[in-house]
Amino acid sequence: MSETNTFSIRVEPTKHSRLSQVDFNNLKFGQAMSDHMLVANYENGAWTDVSIVPYGDLTVSPSMSALHYGQAIFEGIKGYKFEDGTVSIFRPDKNWERFNKSARRLQMPDVPEEIFIGGLKTLLDIDRNWVPSTEGTSLYIRPFMFGTEAALGVHPSASYKFVIITCPVGAYYSKPISLKVETYYTRAAEGGVGFSKNAGNYALSLYPTQLANEEGYDQIMWTDAAEHKYIEEAGTANLIFRIGDTIITPHGDTILHGVTRRTIIELAEKWGYKAEQRKVSVQELIEGIKSGAVSEAFAAGTAATVTHISKIGFEGQNYELPPIEGRDFSNKVLDYLNQLRYGKIEDPFGWNFIV
Repeated sequence: MSETNTFSIRVEPTKHSRLSQVDFNNLKFGQAMSDHMLVANYENGAWTDVSIVPYGDLTVSPSMSALHYGQAIFEGIKGYKFEDGTVSIFRPDKNWERFNKSARRLQMPDVPEEIFIGGLKTLLDIDRNWVPSTEGTSLYIRPFMFGTEAALGVHPSASYKFVIITCPVGAYYSKPISLKVETYYTRAAEGGVGFSKNAGNYALSLYPTQLANEEGYDQIMWTDAAEHKYIEEAGTANLIFRIGDTIITPHGDTILHGVTRRTIIELAEKWGYKAEQRKVSVQELIEGIKSGAVSEAFAAGTAATVTHISKIGFEGQNYELPPIEGRDFSNKVLDYLNQLRYGKIEDPFGWNFIV
């Protein structure tokens, strides 16, 4: 990532910090927002009014285009604190690249690097005391953008707002999860927006996930829209399997190409594992579990990090995965990423972006 200047960012410090109100020993995911947020506006073909201001409500028009036509995208990033107090952001350049890929698909403007990365760096420097230091905790960072034109009519918005908010968090999942293979409802289709991190993808997942929850499962394992034959991703993370000696993750434009997923595949190849990004059928997975060929299965994402999968439900039957303590690869990668992101080992890849 190139060196980034934050150019002219107006800073309005909060007069009343809420830091003392947060119980850092009992962090609930996405509940306690940090003191400040970054806000920028896109009008007349240019980004303006880039500011860091106290966290608070935004004023919008009832006819704002995003409320009616769904032009809204976001990202998920994490910041960590080293033992010496250094604050680091994990691979934000890849999130910036994916954010703009989502923007283009939804006919939205790119956010320049100096606003996305430079603004993020300035924001975390101001709120560095909000970055928790206990292992297993982090600062969750949510950049998002939405159309703001106050007019009805199906067309791309003429104006947009880009915002970054942050919050200290603990683990998204505190235990291994169970997944239900979804064979009726659909998350994304070929030619659609499955690869983009847009609000609509998550809205349509809520009802099927509730049904899976009522059956005792934690999340859904989405399958392709055409045949429900191939595995895509979980509701909140990508999926990775170890089948035989190969690390395999589903691939295609109907799934989100996660930064954590990408990182894990790169590590697998670096460590000498055979790694594949390809279609994975439900039949291959179930038969592999039954035969013992599938020795590891886990969810991977910024929020989920590496979360083991305990069982998979398919057509009314549950298939148990092998014991977690024997999962060599996923345990190794989780331990390595934890040590790397908290600055306990050398960063040979330059993945830690120091604030």
